[in-house]
Amino acid sequence: MNRRFFVSDCEGPLSVNDNAFELSGKYIDDGEKFFQIVSRYDDILADEIKRPGYNAGGTLKLILPFLKAYGATNEDITRFSEETILLVPGARDTLQFVYCTMPSFIVSTSYQQYIQALCNLTGFPFENTYSTLLDMDKYSLTPREETRLMELREDVLNDQSFENLEKIFWELIPQMSIGKIIEDVDPVGGEGKKEAVKDIMERFQFQACDLMYVGDSITDVQPLRYALGEGGLSVAFNGNQYAIEETEIAIMADNTLPISILADLFNKGGREEVIEFINQFKEEPQRALYDYPVDSQLARKYPKMSNIHMDIVDDENREKIKEESLKYRKNVRGESIGGLG
Repeated sequence: MNRRFFVSDCEGPLSVNDNAFELSGKYIDDGEKFFQIVSRYDDILADEIKRPGYNAGGTLKLILPFLKAYGATNEDITRFSEETILLVPGARDTLQFVYCTMPSFIVSTSYQQYIQALCNLTGFPFENTYSTLLDMDKYSLTPREETRLMELREDVLNDQSFENLEKIFWELIPQMSIGKIIEDVDPVGGEGKKEAVKDIMERFQFQACDLMYVGDSITDVQPLRYALGEGGLSVAFNGNQYAIEETEIAIMADNTLPISILADLFNKGGREEVIEFINQFKEEPQRALYDYPVDSQLARKYPKMSNIHMDIVDDENREKIKEESLKYRKNVRGESIGGLG
């Protein structure tokens, strides 16, 4: 029997936060707007231009010189992450369930400090996670550079053009000593997440067809596409347009119970079992829960958490699912975070 395994993104499927967005709002003047501008620029580089060597999630390195200029330290990021972490309802139970059911991992673009906080809160083993390594205290900043970065922040807010952002991030900041932080930090997003999945497979001798991957955003495009193409199970949880475009299954819910249910069925019967279950669940949810070998404790939770929709994504329903999924996304995570790529 094949050893099936579970891999999930963190922010979106498991937690409500966008930690980098929130850090920007905390430390940088007008930081939320600043982050949104840089995030849109990141989407263009990753999805439209497809710049070689640039992965989705690069926003997390582009904002770092500015966080440094406004005084953020390793301790600050750790403490802020611990104090603000907010789980999607049911996420703690889901992590405990999947970890006890089959080999389970988190692959996240988030800073390592945030993932450590999530593991401390949920009891999920940190050694089963991949995230973006960051040591803010390793880098120094001269007073002149600090002043210049604050001027550049203002420039970003006043001129959001692609040409201006190109100049700031790839010409001006690299000339500063703090520019090395952009060169050094390698966010685990897009292709980086796919490589993390492959590393898990190599370490534990798993097969791609036995992978269940759960994601929600542009940083999950490559691993979702990989799981789907290799015969595994690709699942978007309240996914945005980028995730829905690459997934086979869409979950729209205000809690993580359906992730647990699909993981349980995938472990017991594989991808085809999950597909058959969802097709029946759409018509007769209660009957599907008892006709298929769903864990009895999970089945009993469903009536209490019935705001759950699941569907198989195809060319005919993809655009409609994108609209519905975005509504759930913004309802669960808020308008600002839900609208990010």
